[in-house]
Amino acid sequence: MGRFLGIDTSCYTTSVSLIEDNKIIIDKRIMLPVPEGSCGLRQSDGVFWHIKNLDKLFCEIALDGKIDAVGVSNAPRNVDGSYMPVFLPGVTTARAIASTHNIPFYTFSHQQGHIRAAMYSADFLVEKDEEYLAFHLSGGTSELLYIKGGKIDIVGGTSDLPAGQLIDRVGVYLGLPFPCGKHLEQLAMRAAGEVKVKTSVDGEYMNLSGIETKLTKQTIAPDYEIAYATLYGVGKSVEKVIINAKEKYKVDKVLIMGGVAANKQLRDIIGDKAYFGSGDLSRDNSVGIALLAQDMHLGQEV
Repeated sequence: MGRFLGIDTSCYTTSVSLIEDNKIIIDKRIMLPVPEGSCGLRQSDGVFWHIKNLDKLFCEIALDGKIDAVGVSNAPRNVDGSYMPVFLPGVTTARAIASTHNIPFYTFSHQQGHIRAAMYSADFLVEKDEEYLAFHLSGGTSELLYIKGGKIDIVGGTSDLPAGQLIDRVGVYLGLPFPCGKHLEQLAMRAAGEVKVKTSVDGEYMNLSGIETKLTKQTIAPDYEIAYATLYGVGKSVEKVIINAKEKYKVDKVLIMGGVAANKQLRDIIGDKAYFGSGDLSRDNSVGIALLAQDMHLGQEV
């Protein structure tokens, strides 16, 4: 089948991977440093760190042997106007490698990479032109997607805060390091579920800002109870959206991906109502991009 290189430069992770005959040979990632007490990273700083990290990663992996094609993420989503400067270092690097090796150069959205990586690790199989739903849950995105024949349509998700942004806001309120997902998850493991939150779901859309308002006004509850209530609120909201969407679109297969999808509490709440990729391949990675390059090169549906 060949060897395919993947590069992804998202807002908080630099990723390089190599797929050989549909198997992961290399999967290297470096998290971008976020200043203590900050709630994010400027795009200009992200570009700087991606340039440094790509140099470091390619020195570490020392690619040898033939590469059949290179794939790279060039935008957050495959819709008009979707753009972030952080993807430029990856695109420039991938284009240079393709030109030097005289091999094909393919571009995909960061979201497409998430979908493909989750499909791979969840053994999520669909027939050509079979429809399915996917829920992309991350710090910047919480979108319910209807997918058929490679075409992606947004059909639901959040009406206000992305799930990851809610988690980060509550996490920062509790004094946790940013990004807060894994820290909030660890804190929540101590909880007994004493703090209750109401969910707000209208059809295929959820509203999460009310959960933030309630939980950041808590003055007595232990931090670990607030942490669990946050994750419980996200999980139950997503579960309700999935139930409603399955009924509306008469689709049984649902795939959940993105950094928030790595959370164990959320997975436990949703259970068998959806497929999840592995925790490692739910987070930002370039494995999905390398797999998409393989698919494109071999003329398979992407």
